[in-house]
Amino acid sequence: MTKSSKALGYILAALSVFFWGITFVCTKSLLKDFSPLEILFVRFFLAYIALWIIHPKWEKIEFKDNWLYFLAGLSGIVVYQFSENIAINFTSASNVSVIVSICPMFTALFSQIFLKEKNITPFFVIGFVIAIFGVFLVSFNGGNSVNFHINPKGDLIALLSAVSWGFYSIFVSMINKKNYEPVASTRRMFFFALVILFFLMIFGLTRSPQSTAYVSLDKELNAQRFSKALNWIYLCFLGIIASGFCFVAWNKACDIVGTVKVSGGIYLIPVVTIIFAFIVLGEKITLLGASGALLVIAGLFISGIQKSKQEKK
Repeated sequence: MTKSSKALGYILAALSVFFWGITFVCTKSLLKDFSPLEILFVRFFLAYIALWIIHPKWEKIEFKDNWLYFLAGLSGIVVYQFSENIAINFTSASNVSVIVSICPMFTALFSQIFLKEKNITPFFVIGFVIAIFGVFLVSFNGGNSVNFHINPKGDLIALLSAVSWGFYSIFVSMINKKNYEPVASTRRMFFFALVILFFLMIFGLTRSPQSTAYVSLDKELNAQRFSKALNWIYLCFLGIIASGFCFVAWNKACDIVGTVKVSGGIYLIPVVTIIFAFIVLGEKITLLGASGALLVIAGLFISGIQKSKQEKK
C-alpha cells in the first residue's frame, strides 16, 4: 500500500466522520415534522437514487453474496440508523452521538470473534471500561452535576445502534474481500435496506402518530412538511452526502486502511455533534456530559494507540 492511497483512506474516513457528526443535529430537527421511520426511508431512497446517478452501471455478483448485502443493509442501515433515529427522539443529539461512538469497541470485539483478528489486548479492555463509564455519565442530563436526570430508554436504544454497527463492520469486511465496485456495492446494500424499510413503512401506516414507526399519507400534512426548504436541505444532506457519499467513502476507507483502524476515528463524531448541537439546537454542554464525552474519547484513544504500537512491531 502506497502512502498516497493510505492517506486517501484516512481522508475519506475523516470526511465521513465529520458529516456523520452533523447528521444527529439534522435528524433531531427533522423529528419535529417526521417520524424516525419516515426520515430513514426518505434518506436512503435519496441516497439510492444518487448512487445510480453517480454510477449508472449494473454490477454482477455471485448470488450467494446477496446474503452479505442483505445482512449489511439490515444491521448497518435498518437496525443501526433506525434505532439511532429513535434514540434521538428520546434523548439529546449529543447523548446519542457519544454513546454510538463506542461502536469501534464492538467492531474490534466482533472482528476477533468472527474474523479471528487479534484486537483484544489489556489496553483494549482498559479503554473499553473507561468508555463504558463515560457512557454512563453521559446518560445523566442535568443543568449541573447535582441535578441528575437519566433517560435509559433513549440511551439503551443508542447502545443497540453501536452493537449493530459492530456487526455491520464485519459484513463490510467480508464484502470488501470480494473486490466489487464500491459504489455499486454500496447501492446494492441500500437496495436490500429499502426493501426491508418498505415493509416497515406498510406496517407504519397502521401505527398511531405517537409511534416511532408511524407513516402518514395525509395530503395536507405532507404538503406542509415537504414544502419547508430547511426540511429538504436536511433530507438531501442526510441522503446524498451522509448516506450516498459517506457510506461509499467509509467502505472504501475500510478497504484501504482496515476496518478496525478506520473505526477508531468514530470517537471524533461526538466532538462534531456536540459543537453543532450547541450552535443549531441550543443543547447545553453540561459539566457531567462533557466529562463523560471526554472519558469515552479517552477510552477509545487508549485502545487505538495500543493497537497502533503493536502493529509497528
